[in-house]
Amino acid sequence: MRVDLHNHTTLCNHATGSMEDYVKRAIELKIDIFGFSCHAPMDFEPEYRMSLDQSKVYEKDVLDLKEKYKDDIKILLAYEVDFMSNSQFIEKNILDGNVDYLIGSVHFIDKWGFDNPEFIGQYEEKDIDKIWEEYFSAVSDMVKTKYFDIVGHLDLIKVFKFLPTKNIKIIAMQAMNDIKNSGMVLEINSAGLRKPISEQYPSYELIELAFELDIPITFGSDAHSVEQVGFGYDEVMTLAKKVGYTQCITFENKKRKSLIF
Repeated sequence: MRVDLHNHTTLCNHATGSMEDYVKRAIELKIDIFGFSCHAPMDFEPEYRMSLDQSKVYEKDVLDLKEKYKDDIKILLAYEVDFMSNSQFIEKNILDGNVDYLIGSVHFIDKWGFDNPEFIGQYEEKDIDKIWEEYFSAVSDMVKTKYFDIVGHLDLIKVFKFLPTKNIKIIAMQAMNDIKNSGMVLEINSAGLRKPISEQYPSYELIELAFELDIPITFGSDAHSVEQVGFGYDEVMTLAKKVGYTQCITFENKKRKSLIF
């Protein structure tokens, strides 16, 4: 089974291509389960996400495609939700919505969009070890809310190759234990392969640690264009198998199902 649970739409204002073309491309690639998980509305940086009103259009469009292509592919409805140090910006309507799953992601440290090329200069002003520690602390805070089903791109903080001097496993250990204790699923996200870091999220050593902790996984290409659908899938699947994984998780109405890949 081929599973890709992390894909965006033009409603996030930084993606291209029609939703139907994403689905057609997924079918071409023989993806069995395809999840739309566009950036959820929230009261922060609205230029990078849909509005709450648009979310109704988004949900209808996903469900229409789900019905139209039901004989060719299984389509799931989800959101990627940005978590910040407190959850005041998150729309409760999204958390309580009728979706298949929610991806929780950290894209901000104290409102600094660390993965946005516009703000890359701020890395030079900061202690890199402290940045990494703050990032994984935010991941722990996100996990402890129990709002979400999947941890998105776990070590996104490495995107521009600003790497810590400390051991990454040590920095991430508390967050990994919190993920284990929460019962959340860890996404292996291939988008990093097309970023400056040229490596999937999370790193091989963190995938190894996840396997040691018996944390379940799933897959996502984090596509923001039709060409990125299924990007790097074979590479990350092979990597997961090398570590020892043989199964991945999918969702339906928040209920998880384990599949052999």
